[in-house]
Amino acid sequence: MTINIPTIETERLILRPHRLDDFDAYMDLWADEDVVRHISGVPSTREQTWSRLMRASGMWHHMGFGFLIVEEKQSGRLIGEAGFHEARREMSPSIEETLETGWVLLPCAHGRGYATEALTALIAWADRHFPGKEMTCIISPQNAASLRVAEKLGFREVTRIDYHGEIILLSRQGIQPA
Repeated sequence: MTINIPTIETERLILRPHRLDDFDAYMDLWADEDVVRHISGVPSTREQTWSRLMRASGMWHHMGFGFLIVEEKQSGRLIGEAGFHEARREMSPSIEETLETGWVLLPCAHGRGYATEALTALIAWADRHFPGKEMTCIISPQNAASLRVAEKLGFREVTRIDYHGEIILLSRQGIQPA
């Protein structure tokens, strides 16, 4: 299988594949308490971040989609990541076989429309490469900013479930609870 990981440019961002030389900045991203507050609540260790970086490339290889680094064009700085994955989560209803959509940005990039800009481009890419494939996301009810982004992108609440704490399951097409 030939791996074709895209680079996508928007007005202010470059969405590109992860690189080994991203590791220090990637560690800073995942060690930031504000970044992980609504995800795990616990900053990632160096080892966990390395595994996450390796998993990012592997997802593209095996699934044909994945996450991309979000780089600010003006500064060239890594400010986050966004994309799709298949996490095989043990939850009901299941979101396996969907494009589980996710995004994280450093606090310095919050409130600037970067998440919406990045995800709009990524969703357009996915619509071309995986037409008709459902997109889902899971978001903590306390993460008001991400819930606003999801709503702007056309995601709608399907249900609330307990998955390592309460989460809201959202879909762009509406999956049915199991």
